[in-house]
Order: sequence, then C-alpha cells, then structure tokens
Amino acid sequence: MRSVCEDMNTTPLPRIRVEDVSLGYGSSLVQQGVSFDIPSGEIFAIVGDSGAGKSTLLKAMVGLIPAASGRVLFDGVSLDERMRDGAPPFGILFQNGALWSSMTLLENIMAPMELQDHATPAARPALARFKLALVGLADDGHRYPASLSGGMRKRAALARALALDQSVLFLDEPSAGLDPLTSRRLDALVLSLRDGLGITVVLVTHELASLYSIADRMIFLDGDAHRPVALGRPAELAHSATSEKVREFLAVRAPQVTAA
Repeated sequence: MRSVCEDMNTTPLPRIRVEDVSLGYGSSLVQQGVSFDIPSGEIFAIVGDSGAGKSTLLKAMVGLIPAASGRVLFDGVSLDERMRDGAPPFGILFQNGALWSSMTLLENIMAPMELQDHATPAARPALARFKLALVGLADDGHRYPASLSGGMRKRAALARALALDQSVLFLDEPSAGLDPLTSRRLDALVLSLRDGLGITVVLVTHELASLYSIADRMIFLDGDAHRPVALGRPAELAHSATSEKVREFLAVRAPQVTAA
C-alpha cells in the first residue's frame, strides 16, 4: 500500500505558481493578494479593467519588474533562482512584436540563440527556419520586419518567442492592432502550438473572442478593488461569478439565427 507521503510526492507541481503577489509603483497600489496555479499545457488568461495591472502582473511574472511582495515559481523553483541558472524558462511575445528592424526574420530568431548559447552555431539557421515554419513563415526568413503585414510580424515575433524551446509562452495583448480575421488565425496558431508542443501559455487580453476561443481559465483583476475577484473558466464565470463587474465584462450576446 502506498503511503500518503508517496502519493504527495507523485503529485505534479504546477508549471507556474503565483504566491500572494502584490504590485505597485512607489506608494501606489495596483494589485494585492494575487495567487493562482497554472498546470502544464494550460492556456491561462489575465483580464480585467483598463489600468487594473494586467500587463504589470505579466511583467512581474517574467521578472521585468519586481513585485512588491510574494513570489513566482516555475516548476517549484523561484523565478530568481531559475534565471541565475541559465536561460529563462519562457518566451515572450510583446504587444508590439519588438522585432529588430535591422535584422531579417532568420537573424531575429537566431539572436536569442546566440545570446544564450543555445544549440551549436552550425545548427542555429536550421533551427530558426523550423521555428518560422511552425508559424507559417517558412519562406520568409530573408525578409525584414518592415516588409511584413501586422499579422505576419506577430507570427514572426511568436517564432522568436519559441527560439529557445521554452516550455512556457507569455503573450501580451497578442491580438492588439489586428483585424478580426487575422486575430482568429493567430488564436488558431496559439492553440496548435499548445497542442503540438505541449507548451503552457499565459496571455493578457481584452478580446472576448480570443478569451472564449482559446483560454482554458482566466483571472480577473479588479482595478477598483485592487485585487483579483474571479478565477475560473470564462464560460462558467460569465454566469456564476459573484462579481457583477466580471459578469458584465464576459457578457456576450449570442448571434441571432434566422430560419432559412
């Protein structure tokens, strides 16, 4: 018979754990008491009021800004410790893409490999071409960012976010500036990458269509209360959230169906 300790030892750690994180700028409090776990392979959305601290929380989760208190763990290890041991355990797609305009797409994707000494120099071009193929840009490695459409730039930035074979992907407003059709295609690409590579995805979004299409769960940050007020599946929270603000935010009118 297995002991209780043995059963506890076999329980998988969450891929990401946010423990009692508070965020602020100087004496101004943005959010407090933020705690949640994200299991491996989940697509987790951070949503909330405008100015509630969504992107601030994401930046704290990846170490771009310090949290006022609390900590972030990746596979049970603190972010600070993981960063000291080598390359970050995640890739990031910034809202504006943040591609280097003076580099080709192939050079953009190889740059993180060179900075982190990832793979051998001889293997990097082939690996970068593979990343571009994953996002549908297999024939565009020679092009510069300025020659691409907005959707193509987002896909190229997504390929660069995957350059180091990370198991976690952070997306900051990935649909920003995209038309609805391009946004839906990007959502489908994120789903296919999650399903094909088994990566965990954390995204900041205000797009309800994307939220319902790809997010397994979400957390809602209330800008007035300065704390999270809902955590769960978007479709369930739309009806069962105790916060009226969350229910209103998630309200979607079903399309009218007319008889043929």
